[in-house]
Amino acid sequence: MSRWFKILIIIAIGFALWSYWPKSDVGILENSQGSATEAVHQFKGYTITNLAPYSGEFRVLSKENYSLGREAELSPVDFALGWGAMAEPSVYQQLSIRQSGRWYHWRYENNPPIPVNEISTHSANTHLIPATADIAQKLKSIDKDDLISLKGQLVEVIATDGWTWRSSLSRDDTGAGACELMLVEEVRVISSL
Repeated sequence: MSRWFKILIIIAIGFALWSYWPKSDVGILENSQGSATEAVHQFKGYTITNLAPYSGEFRVLSKENYSLGREAELSPVDFALGWGAMAEPSVYQQLSIRQSGRWYHWRYENNPPIPVNEISTHSANTHLIPATADIAQKLKSIDKDDLISLKGQLVEVIATDGWTWRSSLSRDDTGAGACELMLVEEVRVISSL
């Protein structure tokens, strides 16, 4: 093995360890002024404003972890969530579901298990901002197919340089801008498959 190849392997291993090493400042509200019930939070140069309360029981259709990019500073994990018929394993397991690049994609082979509009309006990619380090750990431990309860706020995030990330406030929209950006204040696993 060449010397340069060994160096590249060491760098790759170091980067992988750094990416997955627990960050000491994961909890947003533990490092900010105020509490989860307040309308505006400050965190690492970001202003997080509550837009609407958001809660419910959801099936985790897919889960994707992120460690790079400014979005990952706030939201280290996205869940593709289903509710109503899309929370039923007999329905969503007939779909091919995946996430990448902060997007959620689904498709079916022959016929959709339920009307396509119902698939779109009863599932969503949700960017999760943990309110505390404890909630961040709970979110990490949740698996695909878990039935969970989430409670928190849909939010808008604005950075000091003007960069903005805003939650959708509708369950009927699809495509770019349709994801929920949620400050998670409570999370609980109801059941696992």
